[in-house]
Amino acid sequence: MSSLDFFSALTSLPGLLHAHTTRLVTPSAVRHADHPDQLGLFPGVPVAWKTCTQVHGAEVAVVGADSPAVTAEVDALCTDEPGVALGISVADCCAVYIADPVRRVIGLAHSGRKGSEQNIAGQVISLMVNRWGSRPCDLVVQLGPCIRPPHYEVDFATMIREQVACAGVVHLHDCGICTASDLSRYYSYRAEKGQTGRMMAALCLHSD
Repeated sequence: MSSLDFFSALTSLPGLLHAHTTRLVTPSAVRHADHPDQLGLFPGVPVAWKTCTQVHGAEVAVVGADSPAVTAEVDALCTDEPGVALGISVADCCAVYIADPVRRVIGLAHSGRKGSEQNIAGQVISLMVNRWGSRPCDLVVQLGPCIRPPHYEVDFATMIREQVACAGVVHLHDCGICTASDLSRYYSYRAEKGQTGRMMAALCLHSD
């Protein structure tokens, strides 16, 4: 089992569960997202896991309890249903957590170089605004660990922060962690030349 990262900006929001797994303490590199129900991320809370087959694009899917467990060829998921746990896998790309504590809507995006160039985080925000009436000023956005310079030539974390700020978000947080700088705790696809596992970012609304 891996240990977990949590982010204070999300922990402080009532009715919200989140986690970011780290490197598995086993010899094999297992893709977390293949078996999210086995991770025990939200103990004592029954959840319906929803993941996606990520393609480094900018498509966003709205999911609910009745949606398929895996949505094909999207890189971000949104829901307004409590008990629906969103999960994406990362190993250098950035997990972008987006929460609207007023409208009670959440989104989770997989944003690497290609996804950031296509502004996938901004696509999630636009969907939340248009579908649920979210106001960007209410949103809380958290960037998870990802590869950063000097270990990668493109600083897509900065790109994401700029895009989110341009969308009107003021509650923006970045953990600042570089995955390639700490291979004892994180997987890094680039630093490990593709021979590595995946970490899972998870986000879920729940009823108190």
